Amino acid sequence: MTRRELMGSVAAAAGAVAAAPLLSAQEYKIGKADIKMGVASYSFRKFPRAQAIQMTKQCGTPYINIKSVHLPLDSTPEQIDQAKKEFEDAGLIIVGGGTFRFPKWDEKEIRSAFEYAKRAGMPLMVVMPERDILPKLGKFVEEYNIKIAVHNHGPEDKNFPRPQDALAIVKHMDPRCGLCIDIGHTARTGVNVVESIAEAGPRLLDMHTKDLKDMMVKESQCDCGAGKMPFPAIYQQLIKMGYKGCCNLEYEIHENDPLPGMERSFFYMRGVLNGLNYLDSKRA
Repeated sequence: MTRRELMGSVAAAAGAVAAAPLLSAQEYKIGKADIKMGVASYSFRKFPRAQAIQMTKQCGTPYINIKSVHLPLDSTPEQIDQAKKEFEDAGLIIVGGGTFRFPKWDEKEIRSAFEYAKRAGMPLMVVMPERDILPKLGKFVEEYNIKIAVHNHGPEDKNFPRPQDALAIVKHMDPRCGLCIDIGHTARTGVNVVESIAEAGPRLLDMHTKDLKDMMVKESQCDCGAGKMPFPAIYQQLIKMGYKGCCNLEYEIHENDPLPGMERSFFYMRGVLNGLNYLDSKRA
């Protein structure tokens, strides 16, 4: 193929995708999947709640997972009510909170965390418990009807470095107990990210997205699309599974000015999903 023919093919493909109906900027219903593009508010950890709310809106999504920096765990009921009102008044949808760390068995402390989540309207808690504590959380899930999703933190995590380590426990628990797969941390353990998502199946309740220039190096995090994370294959697997949860961008770099890189990341990820939607529509 000559350069002119190649450029003509690229232009034709780009025109076809551009002509296809674009999906919502924040929610992608492809096949049986309903993928929601959200923000982990930890991305805005250097900013107060009001600014975090505005920057989330600038990312073009209403979905937010709240980190305690934007709603302290020791908040009074009145303070939680006020924070919830601020998020909702801004048009944001609280899809979860965390990460909640449970380093020891303290029923009073754990119950307090579930009370906090219930009051804030969190349908899901991203958790990092000790291995022996995880099975004991089941009774709180049943009592409060709040999902828990175990977050894996890579090689540095002595409890759940890989999604598979938590899956071995939660697969025997209530269906509302599952995983929050962090694709960056998962890649750094050396396991295949796409295969890990497939293994999780219906136990995948939440996801943290990020990209890495070196899939084994934490410090190589970059804008989504600028690294080696296989986003098309990841989203294809989610679509195949009929995933209906959130993919929350957890942007851990440029903490004093995260918004430009986050906007670029969303632009890339939305482009991938719209491309997959176009291909799905052609097959239909």
